[in-house]
Amino acid sequence: MTEFIPPGTRFHDLPSPFAMKRGGELRNARMAYETWGTLNAARDNAVLVLTGLSPNAHAAKNDANGEAGWWEDMIGPGKPIDTDRWFVICTNSLGSCKGSTGPASVNPETGERYGLAFPELAVEDGANAAFEVVKGLGVETLACVVGNSMGGMVALAYLMLHPGSARSHINISGSARALPFSIAIRSLQREAIRLDPHWNHGEYTEELYPDAGMRMARKLGVITYRSALEWDGRFGRVRLDSDDRDEEDPFGLEFQVESYLEGHARRFVRSFDPNCYLYLSRSMDWFDLAEYGDGNVDTGLGRIRVDRALAIGVETDILFPLQQQQQVADGLRAAGADADFRPLPSPQGHDAFLVDIARFGPAVRNFLSTL
Repeated sequence: MTEFIPPGTRFHDLPSPFAMKRGGELRNARMAYETWGTLNAARDNAVLVLTGLSPNAHAAKNDANGEAGWWEDMIGPGKPIDTDRWFVICTNSLGSCKGSTGPASVNPETGERYGLAFPELAVEDGANAAFEVVKGLGVETLACVVGNSMGGMVALAYLMLHPGSARSHINISGSARALPFSIAIRSLQREAIRLDPHWNHGEYTEELYPDAGMRMARKLGVITYRSALEWDGRFGRVRLDSDDRDEEDPFGLEFQVESYLEGHARRFVRSFDPNCYLYLSRSMDWFDLAEYGDGNVDTGLGRIRVDRALAIGVETDILFPLQQQQQVADGLRAAGADADFRPLPSPQGHDAFLVDIARFGPAVRNFLSTL
């Protein structure tokens, strides 16, 4: 299947072999990344941005790619993550299909795409791969690691596995472990993909592709990325015009909210590889810092050492609920960090950090301005 790599993406070759946490290894693997700003002479002004499940490395426009990025209003000159001061690095997740090595990549040992032959993927693997990118850029200690959603998990693993690698951390709608509700939702998403007969045990083609499974998986995801408050305020119970309904389908789309989900899902289906989706989704379910804390997640957090930390959450987030960001702040504070917890009242749920810059921007800017 297709890899979706933005123009101007750069690549870093990982050590070969690259050992994976749950066994197996990758050979000739690479990480996709982009940068903004200038690394200063002391090499101490670097900020690493770690993404959620689906974004690529193109978080904002830069000299190599003038297209707007997925976090365009957050990164750039004079913006909350100010590239006049900071050298910003954003990596595409290991296991993705947007430049970094993943199940959609060609296995150099067979000449065929990995598919389900890709080794089991853990959040820690993504953290170690991002660390190699930063090291390859000549940065020994980051000023800050910023992690969004899944990236918040990757950031905590990064700090755990590489002590002294960063002076501060911003955890945005992330967590130190997956909760049962989140695991259940992601399990249903993966099941939707796997039950599509065209998935064919990971051996699909462009012609026989699990479109239906991916559509359902994406719809389930989008429902949890936003809040009931937003769905109600944005769509209410407004019905589609008769011209927009399929009168021959007695159970077809009838409400505007259904049409929105359908359109959103169809746009996503062919823009992300199904096997990559499965691997990355499962890696989040497996992640648990209690593994590093003798079975206690707070003890695991207590083993991370940073000088400063900020955990930001959203009151309407049902996927990574607010108590998870408070736990991150409390755990890092117990370990000696000057850590702050910032709950925000955004109505936009888990995806608020992507769109509610009016709330998230000042919190990020104020934190970084004190470093």
